[in-house]
Amino acid sequence: MSTPVRRQYLAIKRQYPDVVVFFRLGDFYETFDDDARLAAAVLDITLTSRELGRDRRIPMAGIPYHAAEGYIARLIAAGHKVAVVDQLSEPNGRQLVERRVTRVVTPGTITDPTMLDGERNRFIAAALVEGARAGLAVADLSTGEFATTEIAAVDAEAARGALQRELLRLAPAELLHPAEDEPGDWAPSEAFRSPLERRCWRLDVATEELRCHFEVEVLDAFGCAGKPCAIRAAGALLHYVGETQLGSLRQIVDLVTYSTERYMTLDAQTRRNLELSESSRGDRRHALVSVLDATKTPMGARLLRRWLGQPLLDLAAIRERQDAVAFMFDRALARARLREQLAKVADVERLLNRVVTGAAGPRELGALGRSLAALPALDAALDDPERPAALPRLPDCCAAAQRIAGALADDPPAVLSAAPAIRPGFSAELDGLRRAAREARDWIAGLERGERERTGIKSLKVGYNKVFGYYLEISHANAALVPADYQRKQTLVGAERYVTPELKEYESRVLHAEEQIAELETQVYRGLLAQLAEGAERLRAAAQALARIDVLAALAEVAVTRGYVRPEVDESTALEIRAGRHPIVEAALDPGQFVPNDTRLDSGEAQIAILTGPNMAGKSTYLRQVALVVLLAQVGSFVPAERARVGLVDRIFTRIGAQDDIAAGQSTFMIEMVETAAILHHATRRSLVVLDEIGRGTSTYDGLAIARAVVEQLHNSSRLGCRTLFATHYHELTELEAILPRLRNERLDVLEEGDSVVFLHRVAPGGADRSYGVHVAQLAGMPRAVVRRAREILADLEDGSGKPERGRRRKVMAQTAEAPIQLTMFGAPNPVVEDLKQLDVEGLSPLEALTALFELRRRALDG
Repeated sequence: MSTPVRRQYLAIKRQYPDVVVFFRLGDFYETFDDDARLAAAVLDITLTSRELGRDRRIPMAGIPYHAAEGYIARLIAAGHKVAVVDQLSEPNGRQLVERRVTRVVTPGTITDPTMLDGERNRFIAAALVEGARAGLAVADLSTGEFATTEIAAVDAEAARGALQRELLRLAPAELLHPAEDEPGDWAPSEAFRSPLERRCWRLDVATEELRCHFEVEVLDAFGCAGKPCAIRAAGALLHYVGETQLGSLRQIVDLVTYSTERYMTLDAQTRRNLELSESSRGDRRHALVSVLDATKTPMGARLLRRWLGQPLLDLAAIRERQDAVAFMFDRALARARLREQLAKVADVERLLNRVVTGAAGPRELGALGRSLAALPALDAALDDPERPAALPRLPDCCAAAQRIAGALADDPPAVLSAAPAIRPGFSAELDGLRRAAREARDWIAGLERGERERTGIKSLKVGYNKVFGYYLEISHANAALVPADYQRKQTLVGAERYVTPELKEYESRVLHAEEQIAELETQVYRGLLAQLAEGAERLRAAAQALARIDVLAALAEVAVTRGYVRPEVDESTALEIRAGRHPIVEAALDPGQFVPNDTRLDSGEAQIAILTGPNMAGKSTYLRQVALVVLLAQVGSFVPAERARVGLVDRIFTRIGAQDDIAAGQSTFMIEMVETAAILHHATRRSLVVLDEIGRGTSTYDGLAIARAVVEQLHNSSRLGCRTLFATHYHELTELEAILPRLRNERLDVLEEGDSVVFLHRVAPGGADRSYGVHVAQLAGMPRAVVRRAREILADLEDGSGKPERGRRRKVMAQTAEAPIQLTMFGAPNPVVEDLKQLDVEGLSPLEALTALFELRRRALDG
């Protein structure tokens, strides 16, 4: 038969069947049954059991209530949800303690500072796809951010792809989706997936959810009118958050509708290849954000990550940010003062959110007050008539700062009631109670000396314990001297404990005053939080302005210390970089070690650069550095170069490195082809395409044919014509310079000294005719015998005594590489026909024949 507590637990568990329930019993949170087995395994705690009737025991595992947050964090990290059940009444031995779920913690709804990364947003997202449209809403409950967007595409596949890219940028910790729909390949694999019943996604239900929360009649003011998918996603997200936070959504005060079309598109492989947030090995230290993160506040660090993930497409907005960075760049003293003040600022955004929800402790409130008090000095550091618009003015928050300073004790405790939190003089009523309690304690403190003098008992002591309260302790040897008004309370081995009516009266005064003090201090503190919450809009604006100023100052600081310059960004299709550098690689080297290189691309003249050279010479570094310079320029940052001009880029495509997807059954070559196909389908004239070793994952002939076909498509397609860097080991592609007018050859220079090679890491005009693979093998520590034999084989192949494939490929390329010749009048010989007559048809492979035929046809059409 179940006990009342067991029945109480089971009733709550039925409401949260898929959630680990932390059930408060005294000083512990207990888990039971399957939850206990799971908790014991994940948290490495002891699995015990409790008897429940004859021959029946239930598994249980408990943790101390004061250490709950750490354990909750570990369960969340393991992909579980936790419902916290707290005691709402004190045990009295007669009635069952009232218990209720006070919060449900999920991967996306964490707000406790100890469980958050200050430099990253903790997003929860809701998404759906219907036909060629997708809706997405995202919120960070720790900062109060709430935004939605609707993606309109040409078809369902394009809509899913665009949604996937946006979710990749946001990297939500938790993703909500319609229960009947499987997110499939558009959902990030790292996100915890939470299905929501279909009703939550209905347009009428979602609209009503948003209208009720924001207390409006229509949603037009939020910019989502005419965007049904965006509304549905936002409404579903709000519903879920309301359920997990038990209706407490005070931090969600606004809904922002945004468009993904305002930002440069960066797909998964581009973000990975450019190492924006972590290196290819998963190291955050060697990522772009780490190089640029000279911010002083957590708010600034989060905003910097957002900017790097969303390069701008609006030329005016880019130049506005550049103006602000330039302003800070030119004013070293002002920048130093500003950054000194920023270092005093805590995470105002998240602290304010805890104030609004009533969760902020006294110490957190003190940090908020000190941060707000620093704002005037921050604004004064930027006091300049030439201050650009992108450096916002800080709202006047002095009243809030003074209220906090006037209310809080100088050293407030982390938790209310742990120590006095309210400053003397702030509440007259609280001061009176404290005075009464202090006077009563003073009387008790003087009681021991007074009673020793009155009774003549020199060993008399005044003590206290939780069971009996205050008492007078007298040894048995002095029992004859005990006054008549003493009342025996407890007998010990060597002494007796007594009380007096007067002592009990003062004890009552102390205890009653302490109860009243605790109750009144809590009341005063909650009132203080409520007053500050009323002005949350101004404080939130201050937090956003602080984050923006912090990022702009950080970008200026990095530009100064690392020698970056302001790029020229315009509407052209030019890309000109003088002495460009890779920001991440340069930061890892000693000053002056990195070898800078120039870049010149233009859709109208030098559209494609074929880059050849040996491995380890720096081809991949060069490819990435060009893409990163473009990205930084459109973020609004200065760039690592002596000079740069960037024609606006709508999208950066990269195909760099080899990667298998064993789980999906895809080889390196298959992935390479899929990603290259996506580039050819989606690139535009304004895109930047960076390709490395296309075709290397298959046979030499197939690889060369595919590589050449891709180059020709990029060059000849009227829809494309995009600026392209194409690194390759197929040296035959360099001969395309004579055929394709907008293609240029470049190489990574090397210096040969006998059998050794020195990589100069310098890009020069022209193509390389060797890969120096044997030299690289030698540098890698290959056994000398293998290196020596490889040189012999290479010599045989190069002088023609080995296999003739290379020579035949060169012959095919030469036969099809002649520049087009205009036909002359009066029956002059047709050069295409003449070349066709001379073609060695029997010596060509099928792919070589197709390549030759394609080129002859092109020349005939051009002629």
